[in-house]
Amino acid sequence: METIIGRDNEIRQLDAVVKSSRAEFVALYGRRRVGKTFLINQVFNGQFVFKMTGVIEGSLKDQFTAFEDAMDDFGYEVPQHPDNWMSAFILLKKALKKVVDKKDRCIIFIDELPAMDAGNSNVASAIGYFWNEWASLQDNIVLIICGSATSWMITNVIDSKGGLHDRLTYEMPIHPFTIREVELYVQEHQFVWNRQMILQAYMVFGGIPYYLSLLNKDESLAQNIDRLFFSRDNKMRREFRRLFNTLYKNPNKYIDIIKALSKSRMGMTREQLSGTLKCANNGHLGNRLDDLVYCDLIRKNIVREKGIKRKDAIFQLCDFFCLFYLTFIDRAEVEASYWSHHLNTPEINTWMGLAFERICMAHIESIKHALRVDGISTLNYSWRSKSSKPAAQIDIIIERADKIVNICEVKFSQNEYILDKEEYDKIIKRKNTFIQETGLRHTPWTTLITTEGVAKGKYSEMIQSQVKLDDLFYE
Repeated sequence: METIIGRDNEIRQLDAVVKSSRAEFVALYGRRRVGKTFLINQVFNGQFVFKMTGVIEGSLKDQFTAFEDAMDDFGYEVPQHPDNWMSAFILLKKALKKVVDKKDRCIIFIDELPAMDAGNSNVASAIGYFWNEWASLQDNIVLIICGSATSWMITNVIDSKGGLHDRLTYEMPIHPFTIREVELYVQEHQFVWNRQMILQAYMVFGGIPYYLSLLNKDESLAQNIDRLFFSRDNKMRREFRRLFNTLYKNPNKYIDIIKALSKSRMGMTREQLSGTLKCANNGHLGNRLDDLVYCDLIRKNIVREKGIKRKDAIFQLCDFFCLFYLTFIDRAEVEASYWSHHLNTPEINTWMGLAFERICMAHIESIKHALRVDGISTLNYSWRSKSSKPAAQIDIIIERADKIVNICEVKFSQNEYILDKEEYDKIIKRKNTFIQETGLRHTPWTTLITTEGVAKGKYSEMIQSQVKLDDLFYE
Protein backbone atom coordinates (compact mmCIF):
# COMPACT_ATOMS: atom_id res chain seq x y z
CA MET A 1 0.00 0.00 0.00
CA GLU A 2 1.33 3.43 -0.95
CA THR A 3 2.29 5.68 1.95
CA ILE A 4 -0.01 8.59 2.78
CA ILE A 5 1.96 11.84 2.80
CA GLY A 6 0.82 14.45 5.29
CA ARG A 7 -2.90 14.61 6.07
CA ASP A 8 -2.18 14.00 9.77
CA ASN A 9 -5.19 15.99 11.02
CA GLU A 10 -7.52 14.35 8.51
CA ILE A 11 -6.29 10.85 9.44
CA ARG A 12 -6.84 11.61 13.13
CA GLN A 13 -10.40 12.69 12.38
CA LEU A 14 -11.09 9.60 10.28
CA ASP A 15 -9.62 7.41 13.02
CA ALA A 16 -12.04 9.04 15.47
CA VAL A 17 -14.87 8.25 13.05
CA VAL A 18 -13.93 4.56 13.06
CA LYS A 19 -13.67 4.41 16.84
CA SER A 20 -16.92 6.28 17.42
CA SER A 21 -19.87 4.46 18.96
CA ARG A 22 -22.45 6.38 16.95
CA ALA A 23 -23.45 6.84 13.32
CA GLU A 24 -21.13 9.27 11.53
CA PHE A 25 -21.73 11.40 8.43
CA VAL A 26 -18.56 12.80 6.84
CA ALA A 27 -18.25 15.21 3.90
CA LEU A 28 -14.92 15.74 2.13
CA TYR A 29 -14.44 18.41 -0.49
CA GLY A 30 -11.59 20.08 -2.32
CA ARG A 31 -10.37 20.84 -5.80
CA ARG A 32 -9.78 18.17 -8.43
CA ARG A 33 -6.62 16.04 -8.03
CA VAL A 34 -5.98 17.06 -4.41
CA GLY A 35 -6.09 13.47 -3.10
CA LYS A 36 -9.53 13.09 -1.50
CA THR A 37 -10.32 9.66 -2.95
CA PHE A 38 -6.79 8.38 -2.33
CA LEU A 39 -7.04 9.36 1.34
CA ILE A 40 -10.31 7.52 1.91
CA ASN A 41 -9.22 4.44 -0.02
CA GLN A 42 -5.96 4.21 1.91
CA VAL A 43 -7.50 4.75 5.34
CA PHE A 44 -10.48 2.41 4.83
CA ASN A 45 -8.99 -0.13 2.42
CA GLY A 46 -11.16 -3.25 2.35
CA GLN A 47 -13.66 -2.00 4.95
CA PHE A 48 -16.38 -0.70 2.63
CA VAL A 49 -19.84 -2.23 2.60
CA PHE A 50 -20.72 -0.03 -0.36
CA LYS A 51 -18.68 2.24 -2.57
CA MET A 52 -19.53 4.04 -5.78
CA THR A 53 -18.19 6.90 -7.85
CA GLY A 54 -20.27 9.38 -9.81
CA VAL A 55 -19.48 9.63 -13.50
CA ILE A 56 -17.85 13.01 -14.23
CA GLU A 57 -19.81 14.72 -17.04
CA GLY A 58 -21.98 11.60 -17.34
CA SER A 59 -25.71 11.57 -18.02
CA LEU A 60 -28.26 10.60 -15.39
CA LYS A 61 -28.50 7.19 -17.08
CA ASP A 62 -24.72 6.82 -16.68
CA GLN A 63 -25.04 7.56 -12.96
CA PHE A 64 -27.68 4.89 -12.41
CA THR A 65 -25.58 2.41 -14.40
CA ALA A 66 -22.63 3.17 -12.11
CA PHE A 67 -24.89 2.68 -9.08
CA GLU A 68 -26.08 -0.73 -10.28
CA ASP A 69 -22.51 -1.75 -11.11
CA ALA A 70 -21.40 -0.83 -7.58
CA MET A 71 -24.30 -2.81 -6.08
CA ASP A 72 -23.21 -5.81 -8.16
CA ASP A 73 -19.58 -5.42 -7.04
CA PHE A 74 -20.67 -5.82 -3.43
CA GLY A 75 -22.98 -8.74 -4.18
CA TYR A 76 -26.26 -6.87 -3.67
CA GLU A 77 -29.31 -7.68 -5.78
CA VAL A 78 -31.05 -4.98 -7.80
CA PRO A 79 -34.57 -6.36 -8.40
CA GLN A 80 -35.53 -3.39 -10.58
CA HIS A 81 -33.65 -0.64 -12.39
CA PRO A 82 -33.97 2.59 -10.42
CA ASP A 83 -34.98 5.67 -12.40
CA ASN A 84 -34.57 8.18 -9.56
CA TRP A 85 -32.23 8.55 -6.60
CA MET A 86 -34.89 8.04 -3.97
CA SER A 87 -35.59 4.57 -5.37
CA ALA A 88 -31.86 3.85 -5.68
CA PHE A 89 -31.10 4.67 -2.04
CA ILE A 90 -34.11 2.69 -0.84
CA LEU A 91 -32.63 -0.30 -2.70
CA LEU A 92 -29.28 0.39 -1.01
CA LYS A 93 -30.94 0.56 2.40
CA LYS A 94 -32.66 -2.80 1.87
CA ALA A 95 -29.35 -4.37 0.79
CA LEU A 96 -27.41 -2.96 3.74
CA LYS A 97 -30.00 -4.13 6.26
CA LYS A 98 -28.77 -7.65 5.55
CA VAL A 99 -25.17 -6.90 6.49
CA VAL A 100 -25.28 -4.06 9.01
CA ASP A 101 -25.62 -6.37 12.03
CA LYS A 102 -22.70 -8.53 10.93
CA LYS A 103 -19.98 -5.88 11.09
CA ASP A 104 -18.51 -3.66 13.76
CA ARG A 105 -18.28 -0.69 11.41
CA CYS A 106 -20.02 -0.29 8.04
CA ILE A 107 -18.25 2.21 5.79
CA ILE A 108 -20.32 3.64 2.90
CA PHE A 109 -18.32 5.78 0.48
CA ILE A 110 -19.98 7.82 -2.26
CA ASP A 111 -17.37 9.62 -4.36
CA GLU A 112 -17.98 12.50 -6.77
CA LEU A 113 -21.48 13.01 -5.41
CA PRO A 114 -22.01 16.27 -7.38
CA ALA A 115 -21.66 14.34 -10.67
CA MET A 116 -24.58 12.17 -9.59
CA ASP A 117 -26.83 15.24 -9.64
CA ALA A 118 -26.90 15.15 -13.44
CA GLY A 119 -30.01 16.89 -14.71
CA ASN A 120 -30.67 18.31 -11.22
CA SER A 121 -31.86 14.89 -10.11
CA ASN A 122 -32.16 15.78 -6.40
CA VAL A 123 -29.50 13.33 -5.25
CA ALA A 124 -28.90 15.47 -2.13
CA SER A 125 -32.55 15.04 -1.09
CA ALA A 126 -32.31 11.27 -1.56
CA ILE A 127 -29.09 11.14 0.50
CA GLY A 128 -30.83 13.21 3.18
CA TYR A 129 -33.75 10.79 3.31
CA PHE A 130 -31.40 7.78 3.39
CA TRP A 131 -29.47 9.29 6.33
CA ASN A 132 -32.38 10.69 8.33
CA GLU A 133 -34.78 7.80 7.90
CA TRP A 134 -32.38 4.90 8.44
CA ALA A 135 -28.59 5.29 8.39
CA SER A 136 -28.39 7.79 11.27
CA LEU A 137 -30.21 5.29 13.49
CA GLN A 138 -27.56 2.58 12.97
CA ASP A 139 -24.77 3.05 15.50
CA ASN A 140 -22.19 1.33 13.29
CA ILE A 141 -22.83 3.20 10.02
CA VAL A 142 -20.25 5.62 8.62
CA LEU A 143 -21.46 7.51 5.55
CA ILE A 144 -18.72 9.37 3.67
CA ILE A 145 -19.56 11.62 0.73
CA CYS A 146 -16.96 13.34 -1.39
CA GLY A 147 -16.89 15.84 -4.23
CA SER A 148 -14.58 18.02 -6.29
CA ALA A 149 -17.38 20.42 -7.27
CA THR A 150 -16.87 22.34 -4.06
CA SER A 151 -19.55 24.97 -4.73
CA TRP A 152 -22.12 22.17 -5.12
CA MET A 153 -20.93 20.50 -1.92
CA ILE A 154 -21.13 23.77 0.03
CA THR A 155 -24.60 24.71 -1.31
CA ASN A 156 -26.25 21.29 -1.24
CA VAL A 157 -24.55 19.61 1.72
CA ILE A 158 -22.51 21.86 4.02
CA ASP A 159 -24.96 24.78 4.00
CA SER A 160 -28.03 22.75 3.04
CA LYS A 161 -31.38 24.17 4.07
CA GLY A 162 -33.14 20.88 3.26
CA GLY A 163 -32.85 17.33 4.55
CA LEU A 164 -29.10 17.57 5.09
CA HIS A 165 -29.30 20.72 7.20
CA ASP A 166 -26.99 20.35 10.20
CA ARG A 167 -26.69 16.58 9.68
CA LEU A 168 -22.94 16.28 9.13
CA THR A 169 -20.82 15.06 12.01
CA TYR A 170 -17.51 15.87 10.26
CA GLU A 171 -16.77 18.46 7.57
CA MET A 172 -13.33 17.95 6.01
CA PRO A 173 -11.93 20.33 3.40
CA ILE A 174 -8.86 18.76 1.77
CA HIS A 175 -6.23 21.35 0.91
CA PRO A 176 -3.15 21.12 -1.33
CA PHE A 177 0.12 19.96 0.22
CA THR A 178 2.36 22.45 1.96
CA ILE A 179 5.88 22.77 0.60
CA ARG A 180 7.12 20.53 3.43
CA GLU A 181 4.63 17.84 2.42
CA VAL A 182 5.87 18.10 -1.17
CA GLU A 183 9.37 17.53 0.18
CA LEU A 184 8.16 14.42 2.00
CA TYR A 185 6.50 13.24 -1.20
CA VAL A 186 9.64 13.56 -3.35
CA GLN A 187 11.74 11.93 -0.63
CA GLU A 188 9.30 9.02 -0.41
CA HIS A 189 9.59 8.58 -4.18
CA GLN A 190 13.41 8.85 -4.12
CA PHE A 191 13.87 12.12 -5.98
CA VAL A 192 17.34 13.61 -5.50
CA TRP A 193 16.16 17.23 -5.32
CA ASN A 194 17.36 20.02 -3.06
CA ARG A 195 14.98 22.59 -1.61
CA GLN A 196 15.53 25.07 -4.42
CA MET A 197 14.32 22.44 -6.89
CA ILE A 198 11.36 21.57 -4.65
CA LEU A 199 10.52 25.27 -4.44
CA GLN A 200 10.53 25.59 -8.22
CA ALA A 201 8.43 22.42 -8.58
CA TYR A 202 5.94 23.95 -6.13
CA MET A 203 5.82 27.09 -8.27
CA VAL A 204 4.62 24.97 -11.22
CA PHE A 205 2.55 22.18 -9.70
CA GLY A 206 1.59 23.58 -6.31
CA GLY A 207 0.76 21.01 -3.66
CA ILE A 208 -1.43 18.84 -5.89
CA PRO A 209 -0.55 15.15 -5.36
CA TYR A 210 -1.73 13.95 -8.76
CA TYR A 211 0.45 16.47 -10.57
CA LEU A 212 3.42 15.39 -8.48
CA SER A 213 2.73 11.75 -9.39
CA LEU A 214 3.43 12.60 -13.04
CA LEU A 215 7.02 13.61 -12.27
CA ASN A 216 9.86 11.27 -13.25
CA LYS A 217 12.70 11.07 -10.73
CA ASP A 218 15.16 10.17 -13.49
CA GLU A 219 14.59 13.49 -15.26
CA SER A 220 15.62 16.98 -14.18
CA LEU A 221 12.85 19.34 -13.14
CA ALA A 222 13.22 21.25 -16.43
CA GLN A 223 12.91 18.01 -18.40
CA ASN A 224 9.78 17.10 -16.43
CA ILE A 225 8.21 20.48 -17.17
CA ASP A 226 9.04 20.21 -20.88
CA ARG A 227 7.57 16.70 -21.07
CA LEU A 228 4.37 17.52 -19.20
CA PHE A 229 3.62 20.92 -20.72
CA PHE A 230 5.53 21.51 -23.95
CA SER A 231 6.13 18.16 -25.67
CA ARG A 232 3.83 16.71 -28.32
CA ASP A 233 2.51 14.13 -25.84
CA ASN A 234 2.06 16.57 -22.96
CA LYS A 235 -0.40 15.56 -20.24
CA MET A 236 -1.01 18.92 -18.59
CA ARG A 237 -2.13 21.22 -21.41
CA ARG A 238 -5.74 19.99 -21.19
CA GLU A 239 -5.78 19.94 -17.40
CA PHE A 240 -6.75 23.60 -17.02
CA ARG A 241 -10.07 23.23 -18.85
CA ARG A 242 -10.76 19.87 -17.21
CA LEU A 243 -10.17 21.38 -13.78
CA PHE A 244 -12.88 24.00 -14.21
CA ASN A 245 -15.28 21.69 -16.03
CA THR A 246 -15.08 19.37 -13.02
CA LEU A 247 -15.52 22.09 -10.42
CA TYR A 248 -18.31 24.16 -11.95
CA LYS A 249 -21.35 23.62 -14.15
CA ASN A 250 -20.76 26.98 -15.88
CA PRO A 251 -16.95 27.15 -15.89
CA ASN A 252 -16.37 30.06 -18.29
CA LYS A 253 -17.35 32.79 -15.83
CA TYR A 254 -14.94 31.30 -13.27
CA ILE A 255 -12.17 31.05 -15.86
CA ASP A 256 -12.70 34.72 -16.73
CA ILE A 257 -12.08 35.65 -13.07
CA ILE A 258 -8.95 33.48 -12.90
CA LYS A 259 -7.58 34.99 -16.11
CA ALA A 260 -8.21 38.53 -14.88
CA LEU A 261 -6.46 37.83 -11.57
CA SER A 262 -3.52 36.13 -13.32
CA LYS A 263 -2.67 39.48 -14.92
CA SER A 264 -2.61 41.38 -11.64
CA ARG A 265 0.40 41.00 -9.36
CA MET A 266 -1.29 42.91 -6.54
CA GLY A 267 -4.71 41.28 -6.91
CA MET A 268 -8.06 42.98 -7.47
CA THR A 269 -11.06 44.12 -5.46
CA ARG A 270 -14.59 43.05 -6.37
CA GLU A 271 -15.18 46.48 -7.86
CA GLN A 272 -12.07 46.21 -10.03
CA LEU A 273 -13.01 42.71 -11.15
CA SER A 274 -16.50 43.90 -11.98
CA GLY A 275 -15.07 46.63 -14.19
CA THR A 276 -12.54 44.37 -15.88
CA LEU A 277 -15.07 41.61 -16.55
CA LYS A 278 -17.82 44.10 -17.46
CA CYS A 279 -20.26 42.39 -15.12
CA ALA A 280 -22.40 43.58 -12.25
CA ASN A 281 -20.82 43.74 -8.81
CA ASN A 282 -23.61 41.73 -7.25
CA GLY A 283 -24.27 38.51 -5.38
CA HIS A 284 -23.53 36.35 -8.42
CA LEU A 285 -19.98 37.70 -8.63
CA GLY A 286 -19.61 37.36 -4.86
CA ASN A 287 -20.77 33.74 -4.96
CA ARG A 288 -18.34 32.89 -7.74
CA LEU A 289 -15.49 34.45 -5.78
CA ASP A 290 -16.50 32.46 -2.68
CA ASP A 291 -16.56 29.28 -4.77
CA LEU A 292 -13.02 29.93 -6.00
CA VAL A 293 -11.83 30.61 -2.44
CA TYR A 294 -13.38 27.33 -1.22
CA CYS A 295 -11.43 25.48 -3.94
CA ASP A 296 -8.09 27.05 -2.91
CA LEU A 297 -7.82 28.66 -6.35
CA ILE A 298 -7.88 32.25 -5.15
CA ARG A 299 -7.08 33.92 -1.82
CA LYS A 300 -9.09 36.66 -0.12
CA ASN A 301 -6.68 39.09 1.51
CA ILE A 302 -7.59 41.61 4.15
CA VAL A 303 -6.40 45.11 3.27
CA ARG A 304 -5.67 47.64 5.99
CA GLU A 305 -7.16 51.09 5.46
CA LYS A 306 -6.32 54.36 7.18
CA GLY A 307 -7.78 54.53 10.66
CA ILE A 308 -7.55 50.72 11.00
CA LYS A 309 -11.32 50.31 11.41
CA ARG A 310 -12.27 49.73 7.77
CA LYS A 311 -11.23 46.50 6.10
CA ASP A 312 -11.54 45.71 2.43
CA ALA A 313 -10.55 42.61 0.52
CA ILE A 314 -8.30 41.95 -2.43
CA PHE A 315 -8.65 38.70 -4.35
CA GLN A 316 -5.47 37.13 -5.62
CA LEU A 317 -4.78 34.03 -7.68
CA CYS A 318 -3.05 31.52 -5.40
CA ASP A 319 -3.23 28.30 -7.43
CA PHE A 320 0.27 27.78 -8.74
CA PHE A 321 -0.70 25.48 -11.61
CA CYS A 322 -3.20 28.06 -12.93
CA LEU A 323 -0.65 30.87 -12.59
CA PHE A 324 1.96 28.85 -14.48
CA TYR A 325 -0.51 27.73 -17.14
CA LEU A 326 -1.83 31.21 -17.86
CA THR A 327 1.68 32.69 -17.90
CA PHE A 328 3.36 30.17 -20.21
CA ILE A 329 0.91 27.65 -21.67
CA ASP A 330 -2.26 29.55 -22.60
CA ARG A 331 -0.79 30.97 -25.79
CA ALA A 332 0.59 29.90 -29.17
CA GLU A 333 2.54 26.66 -29.44
CA VAL A 334 6.18 26.88 -28.42
CA GLU A 335 9.17 24.60 -28.87
CA ALA A 336 9.16 21.18 -27.20
CA SER A 337 12.13 22.06 -24.94
CA TYR A 338 10.95 25.58 -24.20
CA TRP A 339 11.56 25.44 -20.46
CA SER A 340 15.06 23.99 -20.65
CA HIS A 341 16.04 26.56 -23.27
CA HIS A 342 14.65 29.61 -21.45
CA LEU A 343 15.80 29.08 -17.87
CA ASN A 344 17.30 32.25 -16.32
CA THR A 345 15.59 34.51 -18.86
CA PRO A 346 13.90 37.70 -17.55
CA GLU A 347 10.43 36.26 -18.27
CA ILE A 348 10.95 33.15 -16.16
CA ASN A 349 12.84 35.00 -13.42
CA THR A 350 10.01 37.54 -13.10
CA TRP A 351 7.46 34.72 -12.83
CA MET A 352 9.57 32.96 -10.19
CA GLY A 353 9.67 36.14 -8.12
CA LEU A 354 5.88 36.44 -8.25
CA ALA A 355 5.36 32.75 -7.49
CA PHE A 356 7.73 32.92 -4.51
CA GLU A 357 5.75 35.82 -3.05
CA ARG A 358 2.58 33.77 -3.23
CA ILE A 359 4.25 30.69 -1.77
CA CYS A 360 5.29 32.80 1.21
CA MET A 361 1.73 34.07 1.60
CA ALA A 362 0.50 30.47 1.59
CA HIS A 363 2.95 29.57 4.39
CA ILE A 364 2.34 32.45 6.78
CA GLU A 365 2.23 30.13 9.82
CA SER A 366 5.75 28.88 9.04
CA ILE A 367 6.93 32.47 8.72
CA LYS A 368 5.41 33.34 12.10
CA HIS A 369 7.18 30.35 13.63
CA ALA A 370 10.51 31.49 12.18
CA LEU A 371 9.92 34.94 13.69
CA ARG A 372 8.98 33.27 17.01
CA VAL A 373 5.59 34.96 17.10
CA ASP A 374 3.42 31.88 16.55
CA GLY A 375 2.34 32.13 20.19
CA ILE A 376 1.24 35.74 19.81
CA SER A 377 -2.14 36.85 18.48
CA THR A 378 -1.63 38.38 15.04
CA LEU A 379 -3.56 39.93 12.18
CA ASN A 380 -2.06 39.10 8.79
CA TYR A 381 -2.92 41.11 5.72
CA SER A 382 -1.72 42.89 2.60
CA TRP A 383 -1.50 46.60 1.94
CA ARG A 384 -1.18 48.92 -0.99
CA SER A 385 -0.97 52.69 -1.01
CA LYS A 386 -3.78 54.89 -2.23
CA SER A 387 -1.62 57.99 -2.51
CA SER A 388 1.89 57.09 -3.70
CA LYS A 389 2.65 56.93 -7.42
CA PRO A 390 3.24 54.23 -8.46
CA ALA A 391 1.17 52.63 -5.72
CA ALA A 392 3.42 51.07 -3.07
CA GLN A 393 2.48 47.55 -1.99
CA ILE A 394 3.46 45.23 0.83
CA ASP A 395 2.25 41.66 0.38
CA ILE A 396 2.73 40.37 3.92
CA ILE A 397 2.17 42.39 7.07
CA ILE A 398 2.04 40.69 10.46
CA GLU A 399 0.41 42.98 12.98
CA ARG A 400 1.12 41.62 16.46
CA ALA A 401 -0.64 41.94 19.79
CA ASP A 402 2.68 42.97 21.38
CA LYS A 403 2.47 46.26 19.41
CA ILE A 404 5.07 45.32 16.80
CA VAL A 405 4.28 45.05 13.10
CA ASN A 406 6.51 42.95 10.81
CA ILE A 407 6.61 44.55 7.39
CA CYS A 408 7.73 41.67 5.20
CA GLU A 409 9.59 42.13 1.94
CA VAL A 410 9.83 39.00 -0.23
CA LYS A 411 12.89 38.60 -2.48
CA PHE A 412 13.52 35.58 -4.71
CA SER A 413 17.10 34.70 -5.58
CA GLN A 414 18.95 31.48 -6.33
CA ASN A 415 21.87 32.74 -4.26
CA GLU A 416 22.24 34.98 -1.23
CA TYR A 417 20.26 38.15 -1.77
CA ILE A 418 22.36 41.33 -1.93
CA LEU A 419 20.54 44.31 -0.41
CA ASP A 420 21.92 47.49 -1.99
CA LYS A 421 21.23 51.14 -1.18
CA GLU A 422 18.64 51.58 -3.93
CA GLU A 423 16.48 48.68 -2.77
CA TYR A 424 16.98 49.55 0.90
CA ASP A 425 15.72 53.09 0.24
CA LYS A 426 12.64 51.67 -1.51
CA ILE A 427 11.90 49.40 1.45
CA ILE A 428 12.18 52.29 3.91
CA LYS A 429 9.96 54.46 1.72
CA ARG A 430 7.28 51.75 1.55
CA LYS A 431 7.46 51.26 5.31
CA ASN A 432 7.10 54.98 6.01
CA THR A 433 4.21 55.31 3.56
CA PHE A 434 2.46 52.37 5.22
CA ILE A 435 2.77 53.89 8.70
CA GLN A 436 1.66 57.30 7.49
CA GLU A 437 -1.38 56.08 5.54
CA THR A 438 -2.65 53.53 8.07
CA GLY A 439 -1.98 55.58 11.18
CA LEU A 440 -0.85 52.36 12.87
CA ARG A 441 0.99 53.04 16.14
CA HIS A 442 2.87 49.76 16.32
CA THR A 443 6.66 49.68 16.13
CA PRO A 444 7.57 48.72 12.53
CA TRP A 445 10.14 45.97 11.99
CA THR A 446 11.42 45.30 8.49
CA THR A 447 11.58 41.58 7.72
CA LEU A 448 13.27 40.17 4.63
CA ILE A 449 12.02 36.81 3.34
CA THR A 450 14.53 35.31 0.93
CA THR A 451 15.52 31.92 -0.44
CA GLU A 452 19.17 31.67 0.60
CA GLY A 453 19.38 34.49 3.14
CA VAL A 454 20.76 38.01 2.86
CA ALA A 455 24.44 38.58 2.13
CA LYS A 456 26.19 40.47 4.90
CA GLY A 457 26.69 44.12 4.10
CA LYS A 458 26.06 47.68 5.18
CA TYR A 459 22.31 47.57 4.58
CA SER A 460 21.62 44.02 5.70
CA GLU A 461 22.60 45.07 9.22
CA MET A 462 19.67 47.52 9.22
CA ILE A 463 17.07 44.77 8.74
CA GLN A 464 15.40 43.72 12.00
CA SER A 465 14.66 40.09 11.06
CA GLN A 466 15.10 37.54 8.29
CA VAL A 467 13.25 34.44 7.11
CA LYS A 468 14.76 31.94 4.65
CA LEU A 469 13.41 29.25 2.35
CA ASP A 470 14.32 26.55 4.87
CA ASP A 471 11.95 28.17 7.35
CA LEU A 472 8.99 27.56 5.03
CA PHE A 473 9.57 23.81 5.40
CA TYR A 474 8.65 23.90 9.08
CA GLU A 475 6.29 21.03 9.94
